[in-house]
Amino acid sequence: MFLDCTPKIAQNPPRHGYGVAVTDLDGDGCFEFLVAGYGCANLALKWDGGRLVDTADPVLADVVGEAVGVCAADVDGDGREEIYILNADKAGGRKRHPDRLLASFGPRWFDLLAQPESMATANRANGRSVACLDRQGRGRYGFVLAPQGGALKLIEMARRGRLFDAAEEAGLDLDGQCRSLLALPLVSGRMDLFVGNENGANFLFRNRGDGSFDEVAETLGVADTHQSARGAVALDADGNGLFDILCGNWKGSHRLYLQMAGGAFDDQAPDEMRAPSKLRTVIAADFDNDGYEEVLFNNFGQPNRLFGWRHDRWLPIEIGDAAEPDFFGTGAAVADIDRDGHLELLISHGEGAAQPLSFYRPIPNDNAWLRVMPLTPTGAPARGAVITVSAGGRTQRRAICAGSGYLCQMEPVAHFGLGDLGQVDQVEVRWPDGVAAVIDSPPLRRLLPVPHPPA
Repeated sequence: MFLDCTPKIAQNPPRHGYGVAVTDLDGDGCFEFLVAGYGCANLALKWDGGRLVDTADPVLADVVGEAVGVCAADVDGDGREEIYILNADKAGGRKRHPDRLLASFGPRWFDLLAQPESMATANRANGRSVACLDRQGRGRYGFVLAPQGGALKLIEMARRGRLFDAAEEAGLDLDGQCRSLLALPLVSGRMDLFVGNENGANFLFRNRGDGSFDEVAETLGVADTHQSARGAVALDADGNGLFDILCGNWKGSHRLYLQMAGGAFDDQAPDEMRAPSKLRTVIAADFDNDGYEEVLFNNFGQPNRLFGWRHDRWLPIEIGDAAEPDFFGTGAAVADIDRDGHLELLISHGEGAAQPLSFYRPIPNDNAWLRVMPLTPTGAPARGAVITVSAGGRTQRRAICAGSGYLCQMEPVAHFGLGDLGQVDQVEVRWPDGVAAVIDSPPLRRLLPVPHPPA
């Protein structure tokens, strides 16, 4: 499946890397990979036409920080995404470096959490994941923080610019050893939140429709009390039009929770997918543009694994150069970083030992594709929006990534491979506020921005 293109990364020495997020850092309409560095600089890798080059300024690089997780979302409603950088002390206890919430003012980055009025809100506890959540469907996001032990936090911005923790107000303030965060309309019409825990039951918070939540993990069958969750991803794994949860467990049996018509989930992972591994990140993406997503397990010190939908079931498929049996995978993300219609894969390593980044491309083919990018009312990426494409007698469904489930975040685009199809019948976009738009017969092989309909 994958070809090694790592030499395309300029200046790629061994480093202690962690999470990876994809966003438009400089506002030029193109995405960059933002790579967390633990005791080394964060990187902003931009495609310059022939290679990936680091463009991070000193504030974004934060060379003294100990970053593990990164996430982007528009918190203040200005149409540009802010960046949350989750710092952590691997030894546990009170960490040395508080988290950063960076906002762009022209070419300069500014830490909102370092301001006197926000210092009481700043997270100083160790965390293990971060995702964004538009719980009320306003087009303004908060950042959910998964602590190593303790209650979830939800950092939001009030209308006058004050940051505050809204977790108790929303009903999210449960204690747990949180590792995974997935935010999307999973079991309701608004953004819900799946939380994978270590050595304890997972949480599933169902949105009541008013921005508050009920915890329903045990009721719906995803509690999985005796495992230790790591990477997780939402996908329509069986093609029934409902989102399912693929949750990887650290050294334990992995789960493929298929959502049934009544809203409950049933673990139907095939044996090859269930087999335990030292898993960190899970990615679902159509790398070969055949119209069916593949699933990548990024493992730590073990070969990575790839699964594909073949002969009406999930089967292991050849991963190619991206197996990496001797690498310590700590984070990964996908994006069409060079804008050629094919997804590239960037993998970060370095917890066990300093290692360089890896960069992969799928084997080239001429399959058709369509990329859909919904926007909020102010023009920012609408993370958590759901896109359905109808073509060739079947439908494909994606949710814009609000957080990959463990330290990472994919590009804010729904990427659809189309195989040998020459036409898409219809695209439906549904935003986190429930508003929907339909585009008939869009042109193929292009990025389709979809503005939020006027109120």
